Amino acid sequence: MGWGWVGWWRGRREPVYWLLRNHRLSDAIAYQFADTRGPEFPLTDEKFANLVSQIGGRLCNLFMDFETFGEHQAAATGIFDFFEGLPGKLLERNTFAMPSELVGGEEVEVAGEQDVPSAISWAEAERDLGAWMGNAMQVDALTQLYGLEEKVKGSGDARLLADWRKLTTSDHFYYMSTKEKADGGVHAYFRPYDSPYDAYINFMNVLEHVRGRAG
Repeated sequence: MGWGWVGWWRGRREPVYWLLRNHRLSDAIAYQFADTRGPEFPLTDEKFANLVSQIGGRLCNLFMDFETFGEHQAAATGIFDFFEGLPGKLLERNTFAMPSELVGGEEVEVAGEQDVPSAISWAEAERDLGAWMGNAMQVDALTQLYGLEEKVKGSGDARLLADWRKLTTSDHFYYMSTKEKADGGVHAYFRPYDSPYDAYINFMNVLEHVRGRAG
C-alpha cells in the first residue's frame, strides 16, 4: 500500500501528491553505513530489509546522492556488496513500484495534508535552504548574480549567457557556508577552497568579470 502526503500548489485546485523521502533509512545508507557509531552498524542486507518491513506496508522512498556508492562510502566498506544483494532481500517481503503506479491510484493511502509555507530541502539538520542562503556572503552573491540576469539575457551574447548560467550552480553557494559541527564538516569535505571566504572571493571575482562583459 502506498503512503504519502497531499498538498495544493498556490493557484491550483487539484491536489498534488508528494512521495516523501524516508530520511532515516536513506541516511542509514548514505551517511552511516561505515560509521561504527551508527545505530544500525554493521548494516547488512537482511537487517535493512527488516527495517523496511517494519514500516508496515507503507511506501518507503530511498533517495541519496549517486556518489554515496564508491565516494562517500568507499568500496572497502562493502557498500557495493551490500547494494548488489539488497534488491533480492527486499523482494523477499516487499515489492517495488513506479510513481505512476501509486499516485492517484486506489492503492494510495494519503497520510494527510501538508502546508509548506517556506522552501524546504533534504539538506542537513534544518532541512531548509540554509546550506545555500544561510549567511551574508551567500545572500550577497545570489543577489548580485540574479541582479545581472536581465542585462545578460538582453545582451544576445550566447557565450555570456552560458557563463552566467554556470554561476547559478548551487555548489558555488554551498561552498560559502559557514556552518559548524557535523553540517560544517560535510561542507568542508566538498569545498575545493581553503575556506568559505575564499569561495566567496573567487565567485565574486568571476562575477565581476561577467558583469564587465555584460556592459
